[in-house]
Amino acid sequence: MFTTYVLYSAEVQKKYTGHTNDLDRRIKEHNLGLLGIFTKNKGPWILIYSEQFNTRSEAILREKELKTGKGREFIKNQTGF
Repeated sequence: MFTTYVLYSAEVQKKYTGHTNDLDRRIKEHNLGLLGIFTKNKGPWILIYSEQFNTRSEAILREKELKTGKGREFIKNQTGF
């Protein structure tokens, strides 16, 4: 299973969208600053939304959709963030 997820940091009032095959591990990595420049030292990151998929390609497609204007609006409507 693969998960597309959206994290939120109240510290910087930013969202981060990604995909993974191990959501718990990935959130820990983001909060430890082990992944990328965008999330490093900007946490704590909290999970505000996730969807599961059978394949990585489906998860990547949904990640791309959530990064569009319509996708950001969908997340705002679903989560309030």
